[in-house]
Amino acid sequence: MRTHPRVGPLAAKAVGAPVLDVDALLDDRGTHIVVCCGSGGVGKTTTSAALALRAAERGRRVVVLTIDPARRLAQSMGIRELDNTPRPVTGLPEGTTGSLDAMMLDMKRTFDEVVESQASPDKARQILQNPFYVALSSSFAGTQEYMAMEKLGQLYRDAQRRGTYDLIVVDTPPSRSALDFLDAPERLSSFLDGRFIRLMLAPARGPARFMSAGLGVVTATMSKILGGQFLRDLQTFVTALDTVFGGFRQRAQQTYALLQAQATAFLVVAAPEPDAMREAAYFVERLSGDRMPLRGVIVNRSTLAGEETLSAAAAKAAAERLESAHDDASITAGMLRLHADRALLVERQMQLRARFAAAHPHVATAVVPALAGDVHDLAGLREIGSLLAGH
Repeated sequence: MRTHPRVGPLAAKAVGAPVLDVDALLDDRGTHIVVCCGSGGVGKTTTSAALALRAAERGRRVVVLTIDPARRLAQSMGIRELDNTPRPVTGLPEGTTGSLDAMMLDMKRTFDEVVESQASPDKARQILQNPFYVALSSSFAGTQEYMAMEKLGQLYRDAQRRGTYDLIVVDTPPSRSALDFLDAPERLSSFLDGRFIRLMLAPARGPARFMSAGLGVVTATMSKILGGQFLRDLQTFVTALDTVFGGFRQRAQQTYALLQAQATAFLVVAAPEPDAMREAAYFVERLSGDRMPLRGVIVNRSTLAGEETLSAAAAKAAAERLESAHDDASITAGMLRLHADRALLVERQMQLRARFAAAHPHVATAVVPALAGDVHDLAGLREIGSLLAGH
């Protein structure tokens, strides 16, 4: 096992930040959802998987849902491929009372499931084949966030009804779009209640007498320009939005309320770099502004101070003296310069964390050191989980 000096709590205390107690969070049976969010490339997928594995090995019945299209989660958990159906993860220690399933959001399939659950078979088939529906469910901006809300709501409702899981860990998309799912209910409501949508729905919502002469002229003009089949497909699609997705809008709003509940815990994942820490500050402020239950920040891939007492400046000065006094001292001088570079990196990262702690003094922090290699199996995830917990 690799050793890492000043891991977790000690590193957090060094910059004055309260310490995030990861094990207490995972052991709390009142916590049903953990949402990991943060900018791209900071290790959210690995962190989500490590938290889920640690919770399962501590007795929780866990499912981890990744929205990131990367395949690392499946590979690290020994699953050939993840899809919209939870897959069991094997390899937990013998005697473990918990369990772990993993899945990846299939945006199109989740959208199809909404249609199939809300419409009759004939109506569902008509909608699923509609070209406007196909475009919306496959690539429309924001659809991924809408479906993430839907899938999280489905998982939670099923878990409550059937007792399958007592903890859901969610890995969100990269960059600031990771918080777009917070806006999904409002954006969807605005789209469904928009003027054009209401105009197109007018014939379907009431007797023909409610269709004004003006609407008839518009419809006739659109038919000439776009073609009758195009207009019929559009009207069918818009009608489906009203009849099918009204229920989704309501469920999305319920899921939003669930995210605000005390049973949910948001964790912001960051890296000890200026851009990533600025993004982390944005996430913290946005979550606080939306009254989401933020539990802490995880700073991944940190370079932590060891037991050395030689400062960066002293090491650099010693290297320069050796090089000027001895022609054959290049190896020793090189090692001193490497030490100086590492010490400077430690100082810069500590300053970044200290500034963040000063700006957000009540946000608990866990600091995870950088590992020598990539995490590609359960053993690696287990080590990350141990480091997250400060061991």
